[in-house]
Amino acid sequence: MIPNIPTLQILPLKKLILHEDHDIQRTLPLVAKLRAQGILRNPPIVMPLGDGSGRYMVLDGANRVTSLQEMEFPHIVAQVVQADDPHVNLQTWNHVVWGMSSKALMTDLRKIKELDVVKVDTHKSVDAPKYVPVQIRLPDGKLYMLLESPSDLAHHIHVLHKVVNAYKTRSSLDRTSQTLVDSFKAIYPDLTALVLFPSFKIKTVLKLAGQNIVLPTGITRFTASPRALHLNYPLHELSSGRPIAYKEAYLQHWIQERIKNKGVRQYAEATFLFDE
Repeated sequence: MIPNIPTLQILPLKKLILHEDHDIQRTLPLVAKLRAQGILRNPPIVMPLGDGSGRYMVLDGANRVTSLQEMEFPHIVAQVVQADDPHVNLQTWNHVVWGMSSKALMTDLRKIKELDVVKVDTHKSVDAPKYVPVQIRLPDGKLYMLLESPSDLAHHIHVLHKVVNAYKTRSSLDRTSQTLVDSFKAIYPDLTALVLFPSFKIKTVLKLAGQNIVLPTGITRFTASPRALHLNYPLHELSSGRPIAYKEAYLQHWIQERIKNKGVRQYAEATFLFDE
């Protein structure tokens, strides 16, 4: 028996909710890919909300979940993790933005009435605001903070959406954990800015999701160890009209057969996959 094997379960798709906007542009191509391949390659990671509703928040795999919902699947196989699991962590993605002028970006950000766009003198200290502000680092070295008036958490998230909306449809973006803009100048000749976002706690994101308040796309990064990858589970087992109890029993039998036939391997070292 393999120790610490990830918990995989069959769940009703209607019980899965997103914690951030998904990329709608990726849904239709992914639907076509899923239909062509006939398998769910990597199961999404989900976490119980813990509010008695039986719902699960999607930590990773929003586009896969949305695609199967689009295909009207009743169930999905997912890796289930718990909020108090010390091996589940929440980190922040920053955005590398390119393809629009820095001037246009700053102009649009200044139009957001809830924000005070403040140029920072990096040699002077500033008073700490209620919320950790979004930072805008421009290729010319200028640094701006987007300061908000005191408000509740829901309104704070609303303002974050406005910030991301200022560029997500007018430019291209990549996610990064880097915080220094200089390293991107050689990679993106038409670099617009590096946008740095505040961090969140897992319990905060769970609370927001339970209230149907989603974060902007691409600013959270959940990591879980161990992680189930390359499951390659047959979609026809998920799309059938059989009851969920049958599907769950089949899944567990299917996993045990894979283990018995040495079709499951655990990698203890950091691993880079080149076939994604």
